[in-house]
Amino acid sequence: MIIMQYIAAHWVEWFFSASTIILGFLYRQTAKRLKEEQNKNKAVADGVQCLLRESIVSNYNKYQERDFCPIYAKESIKKAYEAYHALGGNDVATQLYHTLLTMPEEPEEREEKL
Repeated sequence: MIIMQYIAAHWVEWFFSASTIILGFLYRQTAKRLKEEQNKNKAVADGVQCLLRESIVSNYNKYQERDFCPIYAKESIKKAYEAYHALGGNDVATQLYHTLLTMPEEPEEREEKL
């Protein structure tokens, strides 16, 4: 009978104690999952940024050899650079991007030697 009186008198404390423990556990689990997702998203963003940088450098090398960059290639490079820059990229690729945009869009006419 004493146990029943004790439970009846203190059930609110027990309820809030149990609720606090459960909520603390759920918070830790959620925070852990959130941190893992943030790390995964960072890795994906870094990987995409690396691929975009590689694309810009590759296009630069390709069109530098040709001495011109067609308009369709400039549009493609522009979109790649915008995504690259939005992901935090801002290094040598920026200089290459600006160089590509200033290149002529058509090959220069060369005089034929007879």
